[in-house]
Amino acid sequence: MDRLLSQTGNTLAGDRVMDSNALEKERGITISSKYTSFGYKGFTINAVDTPGHADFGGEVERILGMVDGALLLVDANEGPLSQTKFVLEKALKRGLKPVVVLNKVDRPSVTEQQCNEVQSNLFDLFAHLGATDDQLDFTTLYASAREGWASKELCVGQAPENPSMAPLLDAILEHVPPPPGDPQGQFAMLVTMTERDSFLGRVATGRIASGQVKVGDKIKVLRHSGAPGGDSKVTKIFKRSGVGKLELESASAGDIISMTGAAAAGIADTIGAVDLAAALSPGPIEPPTLSMIFGPNDSPLAGREGTHLTGSKIGERLNAEAETSVSLRVLPVDGGGESFEVQARGELQLGLLIENMRREGYELSVSPPVVVYRIVNGQRMEPLEEVVCEIEDEFSGPIIDALSLRRGELLEMKPIEVEGKQRLTFVAPSRGLIGFRSLFATLTRGSGMLHRAFQSYGHYKGPLDKVRKGVLISMAGGKTTTHALGLLEPRGVLFTGIQQEVYNGMIIGECSRDGEMEVNPVREKKLTNVRNTGSEEKVSLSPPRIFTLEDAIGYVAEDELIEVTPSKIRLRKRMLDSSARKSLKRKAA
Repeated sequence: MDRLLSQTGNTLAGDRVMDSNALEKERGITISSKYTSFGYKGFTINAVDTPGHADFGGEVERILGMVDGALLLVDANEGPLSQTKFVLEKALKRGLKPVVVLNKVDRPSVTEQQCNEVQSNLFDLFAHLGATDDQLDFTTLYASAREGWASKELCVGQAPENPSMAPLLDAILEHVPPPPGDPQGQFAMLVTMTERDSFLGRVATGRIASGQVKVGDKIKVLRHSGAPGGDSKVTKIFKRSGVGKLELESASAGDIISMTGAAAAGIADTIGAVDLAAALSPGPIEPPTLSMIFGPNDSPLAGREGTHLTGSKIGERLNAEAETSVSLRVLPVDGGGESFEVQARGELQLGLLIENMRREGYELSVSPPVVVYRIVNGQRMEPLEEVVCEIEDEFSGPIIDALSLRRGELLEMKPIEVEGKQRLTFVAPSRGLIGFRSLFATLTRGSGMLHRAFQSYGHYKGPLDKVRKGVLISMAGGKTTTHALGLLEPRGVLFTGIQQEVYNGMIIGECSRDGEMEVNPVREKKLTNVRNTGSEEKVSLSPPRIFTLEDAIGYVAEDELIEVTPSKIRLRKRMLDSSARKSLKRKAA
């Protein structure tokens, strides 16, 4: 997107200007869909940048109604991956005809034969996903985003003459049809994005399906749920152009705009003229596959760092997030007090929500994620995912073993272009893949690539084999000591360092054997008047294992919680009291 904006005369302040979110810049991924527009040869091109990760599929689904074409960006070395399949399937079902762009063709490893194989794989993928004959006749361009050029012909080992992005822009004008809609009809716009401005209130964004709208016009909101939305008046109209924003007096069919005044409008609602009879169809949205319970932090260390501590504050924040994310659902927990069930597409989406909340000063406790099951004809169905692993040959055995323990099935195993590497394709239940990414990085020593995408709902595959050892649980509160940790280190891997606050029921390490072990990490060494040679030995401790939020989400068991504060991530038992935990186990037995 940066190169297209530069080609059309926009001055960019840095790289990846469309990724404005702080987490997007930190992680190098696109999390939320964003739009802009630019002029080329007398035409206005509206462009929408979408995420590629399946966890943010709701961002893709909600904006497909805003576009009439798509650019499918594929790495010329890797070919189509799981994320490619996910996004492409959505576009084909909407009737879009993608223009294929093979990127990174300037690399020395790219050959004409390799590009032909990638195109052949793409054709097979299009056919497998049910593409029509017209969609199968896709146009292919070759590009190097890093060098800033695109070409209709493959130039192996060199850039084309007069390198620029003009061929790609020309292909957009040639193959993407103009927006439908009658500018003289009734005004109607489907809301696909919402945001809140501290001065203007709610800002609703969408593409005008028909008619015209001006500042001061009376409008009404038609909710997709059928509930009344009420009448209001347009106060401001904006349009993104390049890297800036323009204020407009009016807009017509085909324009993507943001407007204020419709305070009751949410995602998938319709804003239209006061005499509009029917709402626009929002299109299909796939349901969430994972859920977690969010609640206030009730540990002995609660309230020391955060500024938003109560369940009502947490609920307000979660409901505000659900208003802007079509794939997120927030439900109250029956009998759960101030707890809320949050359903989403995957652990990455949930992890980013928790990360944003902790940066905003929230303290909360969250449960381990569980999959959202479906009951079909009396049988339990669970979400299945396609998993593609690109690893070195020596790691194939451990990866197959690890996924087999998580009920994964190996579908394909073949060598790839890079010598000494293999591509393994599995289908595995979503619940078995929770926490697998960190294990994958450990097993492959950081050299592997992992791609996941939701495939379908399938029959329940049975309980998982044991994929985690027992834990070390603190039986006392206070600050850890070198003496105590030195005695505990042979028993497993520690999660806490010296002089760290712990409390009764907090998980401080992983046991080297199965089963839980209660330990005292705050015990001090007894001081006596007697000296001996062994008492002055120096204690050397290994660095503790530090959990990221994603690691913690994948690690905790069903009877455990994650304590999240602005600066700390701790693991704990759901029931802190040891006697209460033992009593509950006896009753369950």
